[in-house]
Amino acid sequence: MKNKISFGIMMMFSFVLGGLCMYYFSYTHRIVVTENNSGISASASTNANLGDKGVTQTTCKNCNNTVIVDNGNLSSAIEKAFNAAVMVKNFKNNTVAGSGSGFIYKLDDKYAYIMTNHHVVSGGNKWTIITNTDEEIEGKVLGSDEYLDLAVIRVDKKSYMSAATIGNDSNIKLGDTVFTIGSPVGYEYRGTVTNGIISGLNRLVEVSVNSVNIDWVMEVIQTNAAVNPGNSGGPLINANGEVIGVISMKFVKDSIEGMGFAIPIDYATSYLEYLENGKKIERPLLGTSMINISESYTLWRNGIMVPEGIDEGVVIAAVEPNTGADKAGLQKGDIILEIDGSKAKNSAYLKYLLFKHKPGDTVKITYSRDNKIKTATIKLTKNEN
Repeated sequence: MKNKISFGIMMMFSFVLGGLCMYYFSYTHRIVVTENNSGISASASTNANLGDKGVTQTTCKNCNNTVIVDNGNLSSAIEKAFNAAVMVKNFKNNTVAGSGSGFIYKLDDKYAYIMTNHHVVSGGNKWTIITNTDEEIEGKVLGSDEYLDLAVIRVDKKSYMSAATIGNDSNIKLGDTVFTIGSPVGYEYRGTVTNGIISGLNRLVEVSVNSVNIDWVMEVIQTNAAVNPGNSGGPLINANGEVIGVISMKFVKDSIEGMGFAIPIDYATSYLEYLENGKKIERPLLGTSMINISESYTLWRNGIMVPEGIDEGVVIAAVEPNTGADKAGLQKGDIILEIDGSKAKNSAYLKYLLFKHKPGDTVKITYSRDNKIKTATIKLTKNEN
């Protein structure tokens, strides 16, 4: 009888001890998956003294990469950023022409400043924001730029308003947890939160700005967090509750899911002085009109033949007098292949590479003439348009 009681006590003690161990490893450890030359292995890494940020630092001998799987939740990060998110309504002649999202990035004594997309405010003559308290406030667009796809709206400051914490995108990595806050589909679903990961970095996405044709390239962060119509202009936020990007677009196609894109926050904030003060961003002029190599009919109409073997580049259709291109000796029919060593695949890429510079800068152009590769150094002038 004594043996049976002792055995029962031992079994109960083992069960309790096992439960405590499970609790400890469930709540104080994360699984760190490491990839090395011999395959995949797993080890445990303690969460002790990590604080609310949930940052785990690990060292692993003979490992090439370390991936941290975070089983925590985002509620504290969402709470930190939620009150800064707003809905933006665009009116034309007192009729709602469209809506999007935005976020308060700065407060001063009198005003709140909201960042959103250019395409959210474009074409309107009145703009309002709807705050997290459901108050609708008329605002003023201080500045907007179509190539940046960014705009700044100013509204009267309210006591309950809070500004988002602006992070930086210099240290983000593939697989980092991110989330968005926005107003997909409009008013009814304002304040919607979606989460995902960083799916791609430094993506170059071709877009249309001034025409129905592709005429610009944007360098963006890719995420699989759900992005729907109305999310444009809203924040892309990391697990610390810091804004690292501005939602701008997504791929829309029946066969594609989970491909949204955000403007990196460092790039966006570098232009705030222009946008807040309504300054026009000065962009350089090369001094040529262009035709893409793929536009065979337009090339034929202009009497231009492209040599065989060249399938990327931009053909010069005309050169403007007294511009950098004219002074460097570029001619009709020359095919621009590269700017400063980067390929100019088409006119959208050429413009993207060109607009990285300012008027007065010099660039090295690689081009083809009579099927011979040549180079020219061109001083860029100011675009007066």
